[in-house]
Amino acid sequence: MAKSEKKKSRYVIGVDIGGTGIKGGIVDLKKGKLLGDRVRIDTPRPATPENVAEVVAEIVGALGAREDAPEPDSPVGVTFPGIIQHGVSRSAANVDKSWLDFDIDTLFTQRLGRPVEVINDADAAGLAEVRYGAGKGVDGTVLVITLGTGIGSAFVFDGRLVPNAELGHLEIDGFDAETKASAVARERDGLSWEEYSVLLQRYFSHVEFLFSPELFIVGGGISKRADEYLPRLKLRTPIVPAELKNEAGIVGAALQVAIHHSLAE
Repeated sequence: MAKSEKKKSRYVIGVDIGGTGIKGGIVDLKKGKLLGDRVRIDTPRPATPENVAEVVAEIVGALGAREDAPEPDSPVGVTFPGIIQHGVSRSAANVDKSWLDFDIDTLFTQRLGRPVEVINDADAAGLAEVRYGAGKGVDGTVLVITLGTGIGSAFVFDGRLVPNAELGHLEIDGFDAETKASAVARERDGLSWEEYSVLLQRYFSHVEFLFSPELFIVGGGISKRADEYLPRLKLRTPIVPAELKNEAGIVGAALQVAIHHSLAE
């Protein structure tokens, strides 16, 4: 393999499907960083599988036209905000209900004309943070918790993902945890950071008791304000903000491709 080809083989397109926007980028797997700017398009309304597939195809097309793009037939990684089992979405809590039990892998593969690896969005962020970010070099159990519309989670043990750990749906005090302790719930209920920290304390203490992790990593948009609430939490386990920020999903989607296709890193 020529040097330029070998270098190009470590580049993978990742796409992160969100409730308001769909973002994509070319990821350098060696560095865990994006090459150039990411491409973002608003999530279509209605956000049906077919409509979203069109936007994903547009983003992949734009990225594929760049000089440093991977080969046209190379696999693409895509995140989805729901449980993913063998490329099929098994939940649709915060998205259009037409996604429930839908074969995302087949639709996207057909639409893009290239292999696709679909992964839960929080799982993707977790993979990225453990390989390149705040969890790099940490052995044992690392739990990445994303605070957003709901509470997403990734369970990583010795660098290997245990997929679809829906820890946001743990029942605490008779409620789904995410209905009270997500970032959206804080805004909805008009909670101060001090009041919100009380709910997070209850949540993280419970998760800590169940899993005894080596590290908590907190992601989601609210991680930008981590200094408002993380210092208030009293846990045995170290808890730190995520490092990859808005690029975590894109990087994790690309990393999932690398893992499944044994690509150069």
